[in-house]
Amino acid sequence: MTWLEMSNSTFAGPEVNLFEMLDAREMRRNTQLDILQIAADTALLSATMNIPGPVKRSDELAEIFKDIQLAIEEALADTPPSANLYRDEKTGLEYFALTTLTPQELKRRMVQLEENHPLGRLVDLDVLWLADDELTSISREDLGLPQRRCLICEKSAKDCGRNRTHSVEDMQAKIVEIIEKGRMHKND
Repeated sequence: MTWLEMSNSTFAGPEVNLFEMLDAREMRRNTQLDILQIAADTALLSATMNIPGPVKRSDELAEIFKDIQLAIEEALADTPPSANLYRDEKTGLEYFALTTLTPQELKRRMVQLEENHPLGRLVDLDVLWLADDELTSISREDLGLPQRRCLICEKSAKDCGRNRTHSVEDMQAKIVEIIEKGRMHKND
């Protein structure tokens, strides 16, 4: 499959606009709160794809997300989630896993997955819990780990995203490259 064919299949899906993304973010936040309010002494993993541009969901992206979801479940095999939820939305795929691990331990495991899985760079694995009835998250920096690196230039992903340092096309090309390398790794 050529780069153009792969790019076309990776990003062949419904386009979403800013308002749909903001609504999806609010719905995700409400879901996170609902789950944690049922089991307040737990940590919640919230997994989403990290895909720039107007297409957030395609059959190929769903296949990749499923691979990541399986890797998450392997990373949690010694303490299986007490509940999990998978959502396939136009605005992207979402996976939630409720665990009795501490937020710090869960985040460490998820950072390992983000850094070491061939497709880990394509997913955001956020760890949340309730503190005084407020949704709270833990960052890499909270654990003394370096910030997540940009897909393209290896600088801070937050800085590049905020400054729009790279074009959507350049980021999508890098995503296609990561997917191809991930496929080759999977077939080894």
